[in-house]
Amino acid sequence: MAGFLPITLDEVKRLGWDYVDVVMVSGDAYVDHPSFGTAVIGRVLEAAGYRVAIIAQPNWRDDLRDFRKFGTPRLFFGVSAGVMDSMVNHYTAARRLRHDDAYTPGGAYGFRPDRATCVYTRILRQLYPEVPIIIGGIEASMRRVAHYDYWDDSLHPSILASCPADLLVYGMGERTMLKMADILNRGLGLEALRTLPQVAYMTNQAPMCQDVINLNSYEECLKSKRSQAMNINIVERESNKIECATLVQQHGSDYVVINPPEPPMTTSEIDASFDLPYMRQPHPKYKKRGPVPAFEMIKNSVNIHRGCFGGCAFCTISAHQGKQIASRSERSIMAEVNAIARSADFHGTISDLGGPSANMYHMVGRDRELCRRCQRYSCIHPAMCPNLQSDHRPLIDLYRKVSAVPGVKHVYIGSGIRCDLFTEDNHGWDYFRHVVLNHVSGRLKVAPEHTSPTVLKYMRKPQFELFVETKRRFDEICRQAGRRYQLIPYFISSHPGCRLQDMADLAVQMKRMGYRLEQIQDFTPTPMTLSAEMYYTGLDPQTLQPVYVATRPDEKREQNQLFFYYKSELRPAIVQSLRKSHNERYIAKLFPPKPINR
Repeated sequence: MAGFLPITLDEVKRLGWDYVDVVMVSGDAYVDHPSFGTAVIGRVLEAAGYRVAIIAQPNWRDDLRDFRKFGTPRLFFGVSAGVMDSMVNHYTAARRLRHDDAYTPGGAYGFRPDRATCVYTRILRQLYPEVPIIIGGIEASMRRVAHYDYWDDSLHPSILASCPADLLVYGMGERTMLKMADILNRGLGLEALRTLPQVAYMTNQAPMCQDVINLNSYEECLKSKRSQAMNINIVERESNKIECATLVQQHGSDYVVINPPEPPMTTSEIDASFDLPYMRQPHPKYKKRGPVPAFEMIKNSVNIHRGCFGGCAFCTISAHQGKQIASRSERSIMAEVNAIARSADFHGTISDLGGPSANMYHMVGRDRELCRRCQRYSCIHPAMCPNLQSDHRPLIDLYRKVSAVPGVKHVYIGSGIRCDLFTEDNHGWDYFRHVVLNHVSGRLKVAPEHTSPTVLKYMRKPQFELFVETKRRFDEICRQAGRRYQLIPYFISSHPGCRLQDMADLAVQMKRMGYRLEQIQDFTPTPMTLSAEMYYTGLDPQTLQPVYVATRPDEKREQNQLFFYYKSELRPAIVQSLRKSHNERYIAKLFPPKPINR
């Protein structure tokens, strides 16, 4: 038991503590691993000398004893819904309730509420009205301004207007949370916390400071979807800059103020976070309830960097982790690999050596001053930035060193590979060859996302010809090496801009290429992404031009079933939808008549 942060009162007593400095409340089970945010923040505070306890998946429907068990913390409560937004965790793209939860022992459902951040915060405010409450994690981070909520199908205000938190920390919050603890430890109040970078708060006075951008008010956005589209374009632009403005959005008579973020983490800072003494296991209390599925999936994986400069319209990574890449040192990565290799239940396979994208390790701008002034949403779309240092050789070298660690038999790359980073000059295709020959278990997954040029433009993804070229090279590598590997594409239906004929085109191209698709999903609008706001407003936030959006359940179903053109039981429905939409020309391409034997 020794080594875990305490989650029970008995553990606190065994530590000899008569008080706790910080209590972290999470919608996830407590897994002491650097992939789980509650553990990271807890360990960072512990390393600074603070006493941290965790309330994991508290019961919010009984007498609230879970929230009371540690009493009043000396400094603050930190609240997070968990690694995922609780609504994404609970519901499918069709708004159907899921019946499992990957962040709960045994995968059991029902151990966290909908909109967990707000539920937990309201309870804590009721029980401890004088104690500061800080919210964070992906749910709070991606709801920091007025945003479209798919599950209510309505525009929601900032989460700060919905739950009684004192402060919100957005993004990866180690540095900010530590600064907060230090300020409160010195006896300073909430006003001092509001000066910190990477925080948001509600106030009844408009801020008087330089470099402020006033967004359209929540009330104006309720009246005008154009105003909301304009807002999200500004929010995304500022999120992608190194030096950005303070954002202010009025909500009634109050104001949500979002301070600029911390600078990108240095290698030594990100190393310090990953080098903390994690137990790398779920808390032993859960042993009888079964494994935590999300942990089982990542327990033998290693995260080598944070951030993503891909700029995909449907992705939350850059708005949460930032566009700039923060890479760990080789020393830190190798130390973690060696720790995994020494663990009793390791059987020789590193399941992933990657990050938000597999191949952005140590990729930064050559001239950092140019990056400082840059407002691009992506370093590689619509074309690669000439200032980007994108050499793949450090990754190849890292893979070789990890593969040589005693006890390591296989190193697989499970993170998404960005093929639009490959050129001959940056050794990207050499990297691809090395991955195919050395780090594929038989199937390599890539994400072209669609085949339609129009849809891909709205997604901010490269044209489908890149996938065709990637597959050609993949097949040639496998042919020369005598490997019978598969390249598995990942696709999305019903993304803004996608019509039924675009899905029919996709199905025809997949049929020609011999694919029966497995890795597919129906588009789910997630808070504060560009795609979600396109879905809601029907406008492209960058141009404010109209965008076609399939919003009705029957439209989304008709698009999605075209992924499964090869299923005979779906043929009548597909033919009917193609005829109804005047797309009969695709019927013969998908279902050619069988030749008559004479």
